[in-house]
Amino acid sequence: QVQLVESGGGFVQAGGSLRLSCAASGRTFSAYAMGWFRQAPGLEREFVAGISWTGAETSYADSMKGRSTISKDNAKNTVYVYLQMNNLKPEDTAVYSCAAAFRRSVVTDPDLYDYWGQGTQVTVSS
Repeated sequence: QVQLVESGGGFVQAGGSLRLSCAASGRTFSAYAMGWFRQAPGLEREFVAGISWTGAETSYADSMKGRSTISKDNAKNTVYVYLQMNNLKPEDTAVYSCAAAFRRSVVTDPDLYDYWGQGTQVTVSS
């Protein structure tokens, strides 16, 4: 059974930090590129950050560059993907979801992802 389970969301004041986690199991997710996306009410889902299957390559949305770090732990049967977010802003408020794509390189197009988690809410107050 494929599962991508996010955690770590919550309520934080502007300027604060959060670390999101995604636990991926049920497939050999060490062979998958992974990504984080977000969706705010009334807006389209948007790419936040992505990482290649080995973790050697990363990519970030312009809005998150310099404020976030994505990492991947392939060491165990359950693969973990983390998103460290710093200096959070109210416009970062959204539901954040992790996703897995059976590809080697970073994937920014949500249509190319094969599996999705349910998401975790991040709320940033001003």
